[in-house]
Amino acid sequence: MPFRARWLWIICVLWIPVQAAPRFSFHVIGDNPGGWSELLSSIGLTAGAGDGASVIVAPHGTDLPYAEWAARVEHGVILIVEGESPLAAAFGFRVSAEATPAGIASLHSVTVRSVEDLRAPDLRIVWEKALDLPVIEIPAEARIFARERWQKAPLIAGYRKGEGAVLWVAAPPGPRGYERFPYLPQALLDLGLEPPFRSTRLWAFFDSAYRARVDVDYFARRWRAAGIGALHVAAWHFWERNPQSDEYLRRLIDACHRNAIQVYAWLELPHVSEAFWDQHPEWREKTALQQDAHLDWRKLMNLTNRHAFAAVSAGTRDLLAHFDWDGVNLAELYFESLEGHENPARFTPLDTDVRREFQETAGFDPLDLFTAQSPRYWQKNAPGLARFLEFRAQLAQRQQTEWIAQIEDLRRLKPQLDLTLTHIDDRFDTSMREKLGADAARVLPLLAQHDFTFLIEDPATVWNLGPQRYPEIAARYAPLTPSQDKLAIDVNLVDRYQDVYPTKQQTGAELFELVHVASSSFPRVALYFEASIARWDFQLLASAAAAVERAGQVNGKLVVESRRGVGVPFKGPALVDGKPWPIAGDDALWLMPGPHVIEPAPPAQAPPMRVLDFNGDLKMAIVTPQGIEFAYQSSARAMALLEHVPAKLQIDGVERTPEMVGNVVLLPRGQHLVNLTARR
Repeated sequence: MPFRARWLWIICVLWIPVQAAPRFSFHVIGDNPGGWSELLSSIGLTAGAGDGASVIVAPHGTDLPYAEWAARVEHGVILIVEGESPLAAAFGFRVSAEATPAGIASLHSVTVRSVEDLRAPDLRIVWEKALDLPVIEIPAEARIFARERWQKAPLIAGYRKGEGAVLWVAAPPGPRGYERFPYLPQALLDLGLEPPFRSTRLWAFFDSAYRARVDVDYFARRWRAAGIGALHVAAWHFWERNPQSDEYLRRLIDACHRNAIQVYAWLELPHVSEAFWDQHPEWREKTALQQDAHLDWRKLMNLTNRHAFAAVSAGTRDLLAHFDWDGVNLAELYFESLEGHENPARFTPLDTDVRREFQETAGFDPLDLFTAQSPRYWQKNAPGLARFLEFRAQLAQRQQTEWIAQIEDLRRLKPQLDLTLTHIDDRFDTSMREKLGADAARVLPLLAQHDFTFLIEDPATVWNLGPQRYPEIAARYAPLTPSQDKLAIDVNLVDRYQDVYPTKQQTGAELFELVHVASSSFPRVALYFEASIARWDFQLLASAAAAVERAGQVNGKLVVESRRGVGVPFKGPALVDGKPWPIAGDDALWLMPGPHVIEPAPPAQAPPMRVLDFNGDLKMAIVTPQGIEFAYQSSARAMALLEHVPAKLQIDGVERTPEMVGNVVLLPRGQHLVNLTARR
């Protein structure tokens, strides 16, 4: 039955209109939602009707009966009042030139450009356009969350009231929802908002240099709670054997596995390792100025050289065999630089092997393109430059193909290994092919021959363009491959070089909108990188990543439609589509893609055992007389966190000895049917 038809069928059978589920919905009073819809949708809330929403926004000037709204707040509504209004004044947020907050000079208005959020007072928050705002008196019971940096006039404040809360903001959040108050979503959490739907499909890049002395068990629990399903670990730190670093990596992998997190070896070839660079000066890559290619943090090796390739291949095999990896990420396997041929000090590859190969086919040394005295200098020789740039793109594709083959060969020994190829986008920013030799159109056909995920990294040149670039990027890749399920997007959480507002690095509302829109546009979203995520952003990442099309209550039952499966807050035994549901933790149950009806189950129908957490793509799940059965698809080894160790495990009808890490059972990659027998 078609996806939409199934949804309609559920509604028709129940014979009652769907209303917004109170705990999941928001409503903006009036005809101009501004950026509120983008902001609130980004943390998993769905748009709903005013009489059923749990978060309601009353814009500037709203005049509604206080008694009615006070009662609604008492019964659980979170009311957001914006700026000056009779309703805001009724809840205690009123203009006053006399009773100003302690330490603030008596003011009628304040010009706001710089904001201090008390959650992160050192974070520089700057508005692109200043606003003149009235100074508002704050009720004694209210907590101030943000204020103007210099005059200290409150900008966000709120208080709990009964089962609900009132949050006042001095101005709208901005047209896109994040221009003014990065941590407005966290203020809602502080006032009692429960994060709604959750995803566990995020990937995150991890560099141990930023987490050398941490409790890996604590961090693994936090990563999983934030929806991270795989950690891509900087493997160059572990290239050479070292007892101390080896033990750290083993503990990290083990902690991740106990929390149902896959671990990938993140490689940045042609960078190998610091020691490899020191030991092999003869294999160092060269720039167009014939200098060693030590560019930014990467020290690039000449992988065109067959001796260097053989040595790196052997080292890669040793690294991957030595630890219990779940996958490999071949990242950025092309050339420098983002400034292209116009900056010869960063332009690669111009090593002896590349120069010789090109000269044999083109008849001239490509180094001549960068010699001003040469008649082949690039400013005088556009055809020659074009020919070398084409050769360079072909060489990048050849190396990518070669290294994909290396990993596939290693799969004979470690069949659980997944493979990801991280590749800079050259469809949205078309200059990347010329600058880096990166050509997605050359690489994507390999998806028909090899099993890997194509992870698109949007270049630094577009990091200022906001979340709506992701649907456009997805649309540009759609015609290049039928394997849409193998595409993923990388969201870079770093300081941007452009003039951006309100913060230099993506955080809070902007981060959640980026993750939410990216998750709606691609099957998989990766975050670069784990250490750049603020600790208060972790709370809402899983909700931001959830792609839910519809959520509503029908005759006391919850109906949820999701594109890729989702976690739904729920306590106690549940029926999903009328049957006992075994894929559920203590505070959430996990659904397959599509529309589903959820309702409480009688205690007698509680399953004999549960899968508390699962990091594969769930296809089916049922309760059997002896235990549970479920089907899944996973590109890497799948992991199921069990309520208790099973008495028996069958995979595709064949009994297996469970491979356990704590209470997590490790399952093979691919598509499989699992039967678990509960202990009696």
